[in-house]
Amino acid sequence: MSENCDSNCGSCSQDCDSRKAPVDFLEKPHEMSSVKKVIGVISGKGGVGKSFVTSMLAAAMQRRQHNVAILDADITGPSIPKAFGIKEKARANEFGILPVKSKTGIDIMSINLLLENDSDPVIWRGPVIAGTVKQFWTEVIWQDIDYMFVDMPPGTGDVPLTVFQSIPVDGIIVVTSPQELVSMIVEKAVKMAEEMNIPIVGIVENLSYFKCPDCNKEYKIFGDSNIDEIAKRHGLNVIAKLPVNPDVAASIDRGLVELCDDSLFAGIAEILEKEEWKKYR
Repeated sequence: MSENCDSNCGSCSQDCDSRKAPVDFLEKPHEMSSVKKVIGVISGKGGVGKSFVTSMLAAAMQRRQHNVAILDADITGPSIPKAFGIKEKARANEFGILPVKSKTGIDIMSINLLLENDSDPVIWRGPVIAGTVKQFWTEVIWQDIDYMFVDMPPGTGDVPLTVFQSIPVDGIIVVTSPQELVSMIVEKAVKMAEEMNIPIVGIVENLSYFKCPDCNKEYKIFGDSNIDEIAKRHGLNVIAKLPVNPDVAASIDRGLVELCDDSLFAGIAEILEKEEWKKYR
């Protein structure tokens, strides 16, 4: 190392031992795969409706004539197959693993499509779980996919880190709810994405309000939200505020997510199609 070193290797012409090349952890997809855009869906904590947003958004994009896939990276808490009413298991051939198609043709891969029983727990340590997520990217044949949504487990642990480092994520959607505690935790997810240099499409606030079916009055069951302040602080947009809807919840429990009204997701779909979030980066 030169005695005049300023630790800025990018502007230095010296070839010293301390110079470190950037490490690229990106994994190549299966040689038969073709995925144009990868959108991660994350949350700071569980229970805010991350898988609900993933499922509804995938169904909305499929209705707009895109070829859509969901990679369920929530290995210990997979819920995507149930939302789509999928009972069959994934199959493999001599080339690789084949995702299961939903009723409308969405390609889905989840650990529950490989387990003998849906209720079998996945009692694995972090490195094994992270390795499985990478296998879903490298060993599954994702054919002619326009948009892949990655449903990630909550928090900022091994799996989100693995996804950000191993899969070429084009952008992420952060899902939160109005509670003060959740709003505080969502900043952790936002800051992680910023540190990993992953573009943020925007923030979706779920459970934002309940609209009375009798009088159409809106009630903020979880109190006033401060998500707009958080978004402004990070230069982000709140791209949707979703209500509590018991009918939609019941439909998803019955595996009928593809039949739900997705009008509230039209704005997000347009943002993804036009790649509007990239204009502000």
